[in-house]
Amino acid sequence: MKKTELVIGVVKELYEKCRCVAVVPHSVRELARGGHKVIIQKGVGVKSFYLDEYYADAGATLADSPATVYGEADVILKLRPPIVDKNTGRHELDQMKSGAAIISLLAPTQNRPVVERLIANRLTGFSMELIPRLSRAQSMDALSSLGTVTGYRAALLAADLCGKFFPLLMTAAGTIPPANVLVIGAGVAGLQAIATAKRLGARIEAFDTRPAVKEQVESLGAKFLEMELPADAETRYGYAKESSPEFVKKEMEVLASRLPRTDVVITTALVYGRTAPILITEDMVRLMAPGSVIIDLAAEQGGNCALSRPGETVEKHGVCVYGAKDMPSQLPLHTSLMYSRNVVNAFRNLYAGEDDGIDLADEINAHALVTYKGEVKSDLVREFLEKKRTAEGAGGEV
Repeated sequence: MKKTELVIGVVKELYEKCRCVAVVPHSVRELARGGHKVIIQKGVGVKSFYLDEYYADAGATLADSPATVYGEADVILKLRPPIVDKNTGRHELDQMKSGAAIISLLAPTQNRPVVERLIANRLTGFSMELIPRLSRAQSMDALSSLGTVTGYRAALLAADLCGKFFPLLMTAAGTIPPANVLVIGAGVAGLQAIATAKRLGARIEAFDTRPAVKEQVESLGAKFLEMELPADAETRYGYAKESSPEFVKKEMEVLASRLPRTDVVITTALVYGRTAPILITEDMVRLMAPGSVIIDLAAEQGGNCALSRPGETVEKHGVCVYGAKDMPSQLPLHTSLMYSRNVVNAFRNLYAGEDDGIDLADEINAHALVTYKGEVKSDLVREFLEKKRTAEGAGGEV
């Protein structure tokens, strides 16, 4: 098969607090061995401890500005969704060559301007968060990588903010009982939070709407909170479905019954493409003892706690509510390493067609391709756009 050399570009992430980089030097070396040219913006990995000389040694070409990278690259590999560059006033997607591709977390059902620019500029957009949870796609599963980092960091933050020891201690001053931790949501982030809190010696309870995760929760040494759960709580690709209002009400009643005896709550409940469900009201926060902590990992998507503010620590009714924001950047070296492996594997899968062209027949690509040369390919994104247009036509909120 004929090999096609592609120019792959990597630029600095523009989000103010993002310290991660999409591609690390080791992955550059792998891409170069595959016959591709890699062009890297200077300083791209400094905040995550990957220096320019490491990239140069791996075979990358260093560029002084992002404009140079965008001007040459056939494929851009990124982590955070593209935004407007405050220095130039130009959107990152507007700087790409027509017909080029971007592989990144794109948030396509929450970020309409990104989708519209992909269409207008005839770009191919591959959304890392749309990769289906198939066994063949595990090496590309960026959400699991980011969830691992987030769950681990959440447990450490909880231990730091809580006014109590996590482990059982036998001291000269008497026995100190372990902290009680409640984890809401047992996806990757929740399971990692459980495992880390358990290593720190806490007593753990966990809840999830998917019955299938009970065994995983218990295997980590946590108690699974029992209630009647819906049989169809997740999609065929492993993502949680939105629960009915009646079920959410029952869920909140179960959680409220545990809060008076809970020192730490870590919430991770998300429904892809939608605002996070409120599971802890202000009245429920009042049930917790002073000195307790809530770590809300869903804060950037609206929050599972009514008091959460993204990037802020709110103290109310004696309870500390931490609104998590860009948690992976708190561990930038390993976050970048894990994501780099994911995005390069996604690149290889995408460009596995004839003559190294895009393989449109592949199930993973078919699900994760938002656009192909400006044409919308994702049914999920197409439905999102149609709903927005309908709302606009009806004079409703967009």
